[in-house]
Amino acid sequence: MLPDPRFNDQLVTRFVNMMMWDGKKSVAFKIFYDAIDIVDQKKTDEEKPGLEIWKEALSNVMPHVEVRSRRVGGATFQIPMQIRPDRKISTAMKWLISFARKRNEKSMAQKLAAEVLAASKEEGAAFKKRVDTHKMAEANKAFSHFRF
Repeated sequence: MLPDPRFNDQLVTRFVNMMMWDGKKSVAFKIFYDAIDIVDQKKTDEEKPGLEIWKEALSNVMPHVEVRSRRVGGATFQIPMQIRPDRKISTAMKWLISFARKRNEKSMAQKLAAEVLAASKEEGAAFKKRVDTHKMAEANKAFSHFRF
């Protein structure tokens, strides 16, 4: 995968690819860069650039365990599993994007910026999703001996 033109970072390209609709990559890049600029304007601490805040948001949203369904003799159990590193990143990106889309700011760039700022402060819908996922895994810890 090619690193992106502005920050020279492959993670950014991966995120933009997930955000893109109908193959409109230039539109997706513009949305992402605008969002990072908005984050730069709105941020409170001066030492971190917008990209760092986005990365921090991403790592805050990353789940470490997830539950997977498994049938054991007619009953379906939710079994907590460790997540592979690449899947952690993908899941975090998907959540950030989907919850940003559900926000009610004007443009997608503003929605994404708001969600990123919230996630970097450990709040917002995407972070809540991670907390819920971890709670669910914790609650179903008793079934972890059914591992695949």
